[in-house]
Amino acid sequence: QVQLVESGGGLVQAGGSLRLSCGGSGRTFSTGAMGWFRQAPGKEREFVAAVSGSAGNPYYADSVKGRFTISRDNAKNTAYLQMNSLKPEDTAVYYCAARSGSTVYTLSGRYEYWGQGTQVTVSS
Repeated sequence: QVQLVESGGGLVQAGGSLRLSCGGSGRTFSTGAMGWFRQAPGKEREFVAAVSGSAGNPYYADSVKGRFTISRDNAKNTAYLQMNSLKPEDTAVYYCAARSGSTVYTLSGRYEYWGQGTQVTVSS
């Protein structure tokens, strides 16, 4: 059974930091793209960041560029999202996603595997 499990969410004050982790099991994700999406109440799920397979090139939404850093450890089948300078508008459920292909997409429908989500709440 293929699974992605997120951890690291929580409550933080504006300006603070959190580090999300996404561990994969059931298959190797080392050659496929992995990404993070988020969904705030009443809003659609949106792309946050992703890292391509093989080359490991990162891509970011404009809203998080310069504040968030995505990385991956293929040996651990794990992706990370370091979030700094958090803002109240970053509050959302954050989802880890993975796909078999190495190309990064910003469309959620391109990703085959999803985690259950982890809540991030940033207070002002």
